[in-house]
Amino acid sequence: MNALRVEDLNVHYGTIHAVQGISFSVREGEIVSIVGSNGAGKSTIMWTLAGVVASSGGIVEILGSPIPSKPHEIVARGLALVPERRRLFSALSVQENLIMGAYRRKNDQKVIDEMERCFKLFPILRERLKQRSGTLSGGEQQMLAISRALMSSPKILLLDEPTLGLAPLLVETVMETILRIRDEGMTVLLVEQNATRALEISDRGYIIEAGRFLKSGPGPELALDPEIRKAYLGG
Repeated sequence: MNALRVEDLNVHYGTIHAVQGISFSVREGEIVSIVGSNGAGKSTIMWTLAGVVASSGGIVEILGSPIPSKPHEIVARGLALVPERRRLFSALSVQENLIMGAYRRKNDQKVIDEMERCFKLFPILRERLKQRSGTLSGGEQQMLAISRALMSSPKILLLDEPTLGLAPLLVETVMETILRIRDEGMTVLLVEQNATRALEISDRGYIIEAGRFLKSGPGPELALDPEIRKAYLGG
């Protein structure tokens, strides 16, 4: 079953046609990546799916039902976004950021359970619980951003450039965490600057340029495609 289905999606910024009639799907339990150059429309897709940017046409379905129009309704339906550059509440503590991620949940025990799940993924966050998030390292902030999204207990996780600005060792930690999250049953849509590694861990991938998909296929195959490597992956 498709966890996410997008058909003929269009997005405009004024007269700029940022996303031009793209269609794709993400099946339950898959990692699907969208790869392309800066300004190709990757983040616009993510913000549109999260309800922050309005589409100008197309169909989006979550688990077979039309996507709601408002961001908080989309979160309630089971989709959560980890935005580019984290966008944490920097003056709030790690614990307060996590609680903000669970703002729609009323069962205190489930909130505690989700927080424990995040600590299993990122043990360092337990040690930083009372620390202001703005004082964390870049890697710790990314761990917190992912955990904050997981606190809503989503079925579909959108990750927008999760390794941006991280050291190589932390990049691999994040990638391994994405695989762990998928192995626990979550569906993942990934936009990532480290295109080769993103495709390597993805079940399927899409190459985007100027708001249009140029090619799609199994992620590892795209990662090895000579034309794709030359044009987009620096190979």
